[in-house]
Amino acid sequence: MTSLIHCIYSSVASADFREDDLPELLKKSRNANAAVGITGMLAYINGNFLQIIEGTETSIDHLLATISKDPRHKRIFVFVREPIATRSFSDWSMGFQALLPADVEALIGENDFFDSGSCLDAMDAGLVKSILTSFRQVQIESA
Repeated sequence: MTSLIHCIYSSVASADFREDDLPELLKKSRNANAAVGITGMLAYINGNFLQIIEGTETSIDHLLATISKDPRHKRIFVFVREPIATRSFSDWSMGFQALLPADVEALIGENDFFDSGSCLDAMDAGLVKSILTSFRQVQIESA
């Protein structure tokens, strides 16, 4: 039996990446993820990506290697890479939400953390998990 893992990482969008590039990125990523059994979600916050991906160790490690070579990403930081018993995002080849700082404030309380372009650099794994869990719950409740 192949074990499942999840990986939570952040990266900063390169200067060449524009927000209107997101639909094409999502289309390609969703197709590629579905083909190899990767599920998860992506948040885009002020030029920063925050993503959780779930799948086999082989598929996740391959995707991380691909992302690390992708010129649209820089300063990739892995917060968490650990085994999981079940998927949290089993229905999403890649759920997506572009978040504004006000959206995040509603999830984790008011702060100015997301006003800088490098906001995700200072996060710890607990805060990242809290944001993603809150985001997932809001999406489920609004569905």
